[in-house]
Amino acid sequence: MARTRANDYDDKRRAILDRSAELFAEHGYDRASMSKIAEACGVSKANLYHYYKDKEELLFDVIRFHLEELLEVVEAADRPELEAGPRLKELIAALLEAYRDADAQHNVQINGLRLLPTERQAELKAMERDLVRIFSDAVAGVAPQLKRTKLLKPVTMSLFGMINWHYLWFKNNGDVTRSDYAEIVAQLIVDGTRNLHVEQFGMLQRASAAE
Repeated sequence: MARTRANDYDDKRRAILDRSAELFAEHGYDRASMSKIAEACGVSKANLYHYYKDKEELLFDVIRFHLEELLEVVEAADRPELEAGPRLKELIAALLEAYRDADAQHNVQINGLRLLPTERQAELKAMERDLVRIFSDAVAGVAPQLKRTKLLKPVTMSLFGMINWHYLWFKNNGDVTRSDYAEIVAQLIVDGTRNLHVEQFGMLQRASAAE
């Protein structure tokens, strides 16, 4: 007879994922054994295996849950009816807020996804592309000259570069708030793309026309 799940199964599983993310981020995936994870979570190794059969499943779910939450927050924050600049700023602010208290999960996403089997990477990368698509559409709103050109992707990924690595220097009690930084990044994209025209990049323009 199958074992019945406890009423707090989901809460305990989430606690295990959060603690696992901290261990993966601090010690690295290779050095965070199932025994160490069980000890850090305050459960027996046998109990840990009730939730996850191996470390690969743990890594996958740490990243999957994190990406699901990011997508949920960003999709809820997206307001295409707004003017382009404010729309972009709200999306950036929402993503920065979603990263609050999720430094470990974010670190694991950046550094651990490549350690998973190809088919599992593909599922997670599809979620990342959904996130990028929303921001790419917003960037195209503030820089319509980049639509359907080879420049839209590098500009969008430059935006993510500013957001995704902020955790290395940002302090919650620092002089710059998350809202401040959202304004800074949005303004850099708006102003930086104002005079950015595809004609300046002949090679990219030819590559796009050849497709």
